[in-house]
Amino acid sequence: MKPTFSLLLLFCAVPGLLAAQTGIYQHGMVVRMHMGDCILAHHGFMVAFGGPSTPMEQESCPEYTLVSDNVVFVIVGKSSNQLIPLAETIDFRLHKNELAVRVDDAKHETKFTIKEMMVRSEWERVQRHIDEKMRASEVHEAEMKTRD
Repeated sequence: MKPTFSLLLLFCAVPGLLAAQTGIYQHGMVVRMHMGDCILAHHGFMVAFGGPSTPMEQESCPEYTLVSDNVVFVIVGKSSNQLIPLAETIDFRLHKNELAVRVDDAKHETKFTIKEMMVRSEWERVQRHIDEKMRASEVHEAEMKTRD
């Protein structure tokens, strides 16, 4: 009985382990990109909390805002040539504290460091607040110009 149970358990566990190892792709859209420091991408959390131990050459790396159904990710490339198309739906998965991105059914994935994660509803609330502040500023500037 014990060998049969162990064999059955093994056959049931192997597909689950393979699915966890390969990851399940999610879909998201890149809505923003700018070039920033590569420090976080090269050294991860150690630099974020302790600062760099040695000075290094500053290279610019792409930083993207990736919006999925439930979570918004801010991800940083590890080099300046890691580019993702804007305003297109891409496939991604979480892999060992990184985000693995596959664009246009490419054969390989590109891995990005996760700089920030936020629940999408909270991100949308922050974006609305920023938009309201910008509109208020524009109205204030227009009123100042009409007074002059």
